[in-house]
Amino acid sequence: MTTTIWTELAGTDFTMTTVDAGGVPTRALQAGSGDEHVIFLHGTSGHLEAFARTIPAHAESYRCHAIDMLGHGFTGRPDVPYEIPRYRDHLLAYLDAQGIERAHLVGESLGGWVSGRLAIDDPGRVASIQLLCAGGTVANPEVMERIRTSTRLAVETDDIELTRRRMRLLMADPADATEELVAIRHLIYHRPEFAANLDNLLCLQDLDTRLRNILRPEDLAEITVPTLIVWGRDNPFGEVPEAAAMHAHIPGSELVLLDDCGHWPQHEQAERYNPISLAFLAKHPVG
Repeated sequence: MTTTIWTELAGTDFTMTTVDAGGVPTRALQAGSGDEHVIFLHGTSGHLEAFARTIPAHAESYRCHAIDMLGHGFTGRPDVPYEIPRYRDHLLAYLDAQGIERAHLVGESLGGWVSGRLAIDDPGRVASIQLLCAGGTVANPEVMERIRTSTRLAVETDDIELTRRRMRLLMADPADATEELVAIRHLIYHRPEFAANLDNLLCLQDLDTRLRNILRPEDLAEITVPTLIVWGRDNPFGEVPEAAAMHAHIPGSELVLLDDCGHWPQHEQAERYNPISLAFLAKHPVG
């Protein structure tokens, strides 16, 4: 049976809202209740729907926030290059706007990079981090070129097949790039303000800029909050040794490798990922 974002969220009370995060209107899907907050952060050129299969299970025990990151989705787009400190500061502004002193961070790809940065710079605001095929620890020119080229082509050409290819690039099984996700991504890519802002959004695919922002082994060693690394064995943007290196450098971290999984573990392997995540969160409550 075909599932949709609506069927994934059916039975879960949720609100789609816009939060003023330091002057940046920020689209957020909020669900669940409780004293502990979990923030879900997507990847480059992504959007909050990446977590549609994740929110319901987590909302049974936690207050969940899936947000469109700075310059992404339907969130505001200040005309500045989006280097990691800007994403970090936007995330902090969102936490402040919601009155959240400390949160669990679940970051996929770019979202993991930002989560790691905040955990290093301001660990008092972070209860735990989950790095789902996280970026930001290597600078692979071939991968960067693939991200830059496929995104730019899909944005600058009004052909939904290019958006479909960009989405399928993420998944081990192309069927997981559902037509609904393709339609949402295509809508976002072809908003005039998104296209006008593309250089800012892709700046981390420039080698010099990336190297200025990268998390080096000595940075990872500074992460003191509980850390779970989840990696797809078929991740097209980073092979397993990249995850193993993160695990080696982050003290006390846990590493889970998933078969038949590309770059979106929380989506492609939701039935396996959700209980792993919930068990990790239960072990590390906000103190």
